[in-house]
Amino acid sequence: MKVKLLFSLLMILAAGTTYAQKKYQPNWESLDSRPTPQWFEEAKFGIFIHWGPYSVPAWSPKGTYSEWYQYWMQTKGLFGNGNFKGDEVYNYHVKTYGEDFDYYRFGEQFTADLFDPDQWAALFEEAGAKYVVITSKHHDGYTLWPNKEANDRGFAWNSVEIGSKRDLLGDLTAAVKKTDVKMGFYYSLYEWFHPWWQNDRPRFVTDHFHPQFKDLIESYQPDIVWGDGEWEMPAEDWKTPELLAWLFNESSVKDKIVINDRWGKGIRKKHGGYFTTEYEAGANFSNPWEECRGMGFSFGYNQNEDAEDYNSPQTLILMLVNVVSSGGNLLLDIGPDGRGKIPPIMQERLRQMGQWLKINGEAIYGTKTWKKPFQWTAEGSRDFKPEKQHYTGGDFILKLTVDPEPGYAAKEIFFTQKAGNLYLITPKWPSEELVVRDVNATRASKITLLSTNQALSWENKGNDLVIKMPAFDPNTFSDADHYAFVFKITAPKQ
Repeated sequence: MKVKLLFSLLMILAAGTTYAQKKYQPNWESLDSRPTPQWFEEAKFGIFIHWGPYSVPAWSPKGTYSEWYQYWMQTKGLFGNGNFKGDEVYNYHVKTYGEDFDYYRFGEQFTADLFDPDQWAALFEEAGAKYVVITSKHHDGYTLWPNKEANDRGFAWNSVEIGSKRDLLGDLTAAVKKTDVKMGFYYSLYEWFHPWWQNDRPRFVTDHFHPQFKDLIESYQPDIVWGDGEWEMPAEDWKTPELLAWLFNESSVKDKIVINDRWGKGIRKKHGGYFTTEYEAGANFSNPWEECRGMGFSFGYNQNEDAEDYNSPQTLILMLVNVVSSGGNLLLDIGPDGRGKIPPIMQERLRQMGQWLKINGEAIYGTKTWKKPFQWTAEGSRDFKPEKQHYTGGDFILKLTVDPEPGYAAKEIFFTQKAGNLYLITPKWPSEELVVRDVNATRASKITLLSTNQALSWENKGNDLVIKMPAFDPNTFSDADHYAFVFKITAPKQ
C-alpha cells in the first residue's frame, strides 16, 4: 500500500510539473491555449498613459490623436472625427516652430523635469485603478528607457540620452511596484520613419523589433505587454508567434505576463490573451476583453482640447459600468505634458472615479457577467447608434442612459454578480420604486443601498422584484454617489 501511495504521489507531482512546464508552440492554436492570468479579468479598471516627445507640441485638431503629431506633420494627412484638409498639423507646426524645425528636436525638449513617479503612483491608487499601461515606445520610435536599438536609426533616441536624461520607465515601474497596482507597457511594433522599416522590413523585425522587445521585458519584467502598430504586416512577417512563444516559455515573466491581441494584421479580436476595442460601443466577447479610450478624444495630451471636450465624471463611471457589466475592463487614458505634469482636469477626473469606486467598488472589482448585462426601459427603440464617427465619443453612454433621444429606450439597470450576490447599478435615482424584471429575491435575501448601507424593503410581484425606495435626501450622499447608484441583493433566486 505504501509503494502504491508513493507511486500515486509521484505521478501527481509529475503531472503538475508537466502542466507548469508546458511548452507553447509558435502557432495561434498553441499560444491561445495559454490561460490569461486571473487577476486581469478581476481588475476591471486600468489607466493608459501616452507620453513621449509628442507631449511637447501637444497639439492636433479636436477629434484626432495628438500622439500622431509626427505622422500628421510629415505626411500632411489626418483622420479622426471631423472634416480635415490634412495639412492642419503641418501648418500649425510651421507657424509655431518654423519650417526647418525637425520633429526629433522635440526629444531634447521632452525634459520631464516635473515628473514625480511616486505622485503618479499615488494618484493611480487613489483613482481605484488596478493596473497601468504606459507607452514604453510609440510609433515615433522614442523609448522611455535606455535601449541600444532605439539608436540604430543613426542617432540617440531614448529618454536617458535625449531630453529628460532619466530612465522614465524604470522610475515609474519602481514607484508603481511599491503599490498593489500592476505595471504594464504599451509597445509599438512598427515605427513610422525608421529607415529599416521604410526600406528593409525583414531586418527591422529581426535586428530591431525582436531584440528591443526582449530587452524591454527582461529589464523591467512587466505584468502586461500591450502590442500595437501591428496592422501593416501579417503576424508571420512580424514573426510574433515565435516571439510570443519565447515570452511564454523562456522569459522571466513567462508565468505571469498578460498580452493583448495586436500582434499582426487581422489578428485583433481573433487571437491573443485578451481582445481590445478602441473608442467602440456595445462590445461583448466570450474572451477576456478591454475597451481603451481617452478622457477626451486624444490619447496624448492635446492642449487644443477644452474643458467641454473632456468626459464628465458621471460619463466615465457609466462607461466603466457599461463595459464591466458586459464582461470587459476599461483602460482609461491620461496624457501628461512634456514636463511630466498630469493636467489638473485629468487628476480631478481620476480622483472622482476613485471616490465612487471606494464606495461602490465591490460591484465592479472581481465581478462576473450576469445572465443579462442590463435592463432597458420598457418603452422605446433599443437600436440607438451614435452618429457615424471614426471614434465613438463618450457622450454615447449618456444617450443610452440618462439622456436618451426621443423615441429611444435607455439602459436603466446594469447587472454584475460576485460571491452569490447580485448588484444593480442605476444611472438615475429611482423615484418611488425600482422594478427589476425577471428577478426574484428569496426569504434569505437582503437588499441594501451600498452608498448608505441602508436596508431596503422589497417584494416579489410575479416574475419581478420591486424594491421600495426611501425618500431621497441629498445630504446623505457625497457628490460621487450621484454618478450611479448601486443596490446589492444577497441570495437572489437564480
